[in-house]
Amino acid sequence: MASKIFLDANVLLDLLLRRSGFSAAKDIFQYAISGYVQLYTSPAVIHITSYYIRKHYSVRETKQLFTRMLLHVEVIDCDHQVALTAINSSIDDIEDALQYYTALKHKLNYFISTDKKLKKQAIPQLPIYAAAEILTKLT
Repeated sequence: MASKIFLDANVLLDLLLRRSGFSAAKDIFQYAISGYVQLYTSPAVIHITSYYIRKHYSVRETKQLFTRMLLHVEVIDCDHQVALTAINSSIDDIEDALQYYTALKHKLNYFISTDKKLKKQAIPQLPIYAAAEILTKLT
């Protein structure tokens, strides 16, 4: 069965803006295209990412980028109970907590982010890796 991976905003920004993490993010997408992994994100991550992408591309180009990306990424969301759990968790950043606990609720295998503070707060059921780190786990 394919590993289920949550993508945080910084990974999508690396990919779509060709930032320093582009190569690793691209490789993760290649794994998804080949069916080796399943990728997930949340509406909030799309919202955050689109804000920054829109500063670099036209509305039309931004929509095209997201349409292509969403061919390989499933959007998942949290419910009321998950939101309460996230807000009351040990994760200080509510936005990060919502993403992390959404991934937990959906029983994903990995959470990909470059947020070092969030990584320190991960629990064993859902480890957090940088994009380059997860590639070593998958190969």
